[in-house]
Amino acid sequence: MLLGCLPGLAAVIALALCASGVERAVVAHSTPLARPAVHHFAPRPAIVPRSAWLGATAHRQPPPRYDDKVVAVFVHHTDTPNGYACADAPRIIRDLYAGQTGARHWDDLGYNFVVDRCGTIYEGRAGGVDRPVTGAHTQGFNHRTTGIAALGTFTAGVPVPDALTDAIAALTAWKLGETDTDPRGKVGLVSSNGLSRYAAGTTATLNAVAGHKEGFPTSCPGEALTARLPLIRDTAARLQGRTTVPQAGHSRRAGF
Repeated sequence: MLLGCLPGLAAVIALALCASGVERAVVAHSTPLARPAVHHFAPRPAIVPRSAWLGATAHRQPPPRYDDKVVAVFVHHTDTPNGYACADAPRIIRDLYAGQTGARHWDDLGYNFVVDRCGTIYEGRAGGVDRPVTGAHTQGFNHRTTGIAALGTFTAGVPVPDALTDAIAALTAWKLGETDTDPRGKVGLVSSNGLSRYAAGTTATLNAVAGHKEGFPTSCPGEALTARLPLIRDTAARLQGRTTVPQAGHSRRAGF
């Protein structure tokens, strides 16, 4: 009886081997699983806290306002003298704060960050450096953006310190890295104010790292600093670990 069973057993074994071979063939020719997308983070640079320059001079103000994310940076200059000692930067920022909250009646310093000529980064507007704080730096485009102000005046012919631009690039790489935004790319931002360069409600395609004057009719951040923006973008992208150039014409719609 055992011998009589062999043909059936052989058939079962053959069937198993055949199925195994088909399974291996299917696996061999199946589409590989997609690799997870690479997120281009950058390390957070050292940032001097707001308390270091503001001290006990803070005005009463409403709670900070927040957006859902940051996808662009606007670069400014403060239009203040350049020949300062870097140790005096906290006092100068405090004077800026006093002017904006005093004569202008703003609720806080408009800039999210201030960078001095020695490359020191200061926390500006209240709300937390690691959060998407809504600033008051670029009329019409304060949402989903961060305002970085270079302490000084950088009109045509004025030297721009490398330490300053390196610090702006490092700060930019970190803030935009949180949304995987390429500093060399373009973003779509919706104007919220008709006093900007774009009518309210218009979606403007702007550089992810833009000068103030790209969103508002002004000469800020000055011709000399504007000329350094391409270098800032490239340096920020490198700090994010990017090696490829963004596709021409590619932009991200990021406005409300």
